[in-house]
Amino acid sequence: MIAGVAHVGIAVHSIDKARQLYEALGLEIETVEEVPEEQVRVAMIPCGAMHIELLEPTAPGSPIARFLETRGPGLHHLCLASDGLDADDGALRAAGYQRLRDVPTRGAGGCRVQFIHPKSASGVLLELSEPPLPPPRSPEATR
Repeated sequence: MIAGVAHVGIAVHSIDKARQLYEALGLEIETVEEVPEEQVRVAMIPCGAMHIELLEPTAPGSPIARFLETRGPGLHHLCLASDGLDADDGALRAAGYQRLRDVPTRGAGGCRVQFIHPKSASGVLLELSEPPLPPPRSPEATR
């Protein structure tokens, strides 16, 4: 089930350069990480109840690098928070929506993600994201 908007993804050539605008507005980067599977470096900026995600390519042929080559910097995708990604993915598959992958994969922050092709989402690349499960508590932590 969808719980709300998680973030808006923005493709940039350089996180270091792009962050200056958001910092001038009083926003601060919370985390920066590399997602090797996607060949991207990601910066998450809290903004109210959601985040702004800056996406910088780490390889010339990566999806974000190709996006920047064809469209230039700008809005890349809208991410919706899911509290049941497998069920949401299955419902979309059953309804015939075009997904970018057969199964969800790992995204930034350890989340599981699935992307819906813009052709199936009114021209918008739509990401569904489920946060990772918290680590199991050790018996010592409950004492």
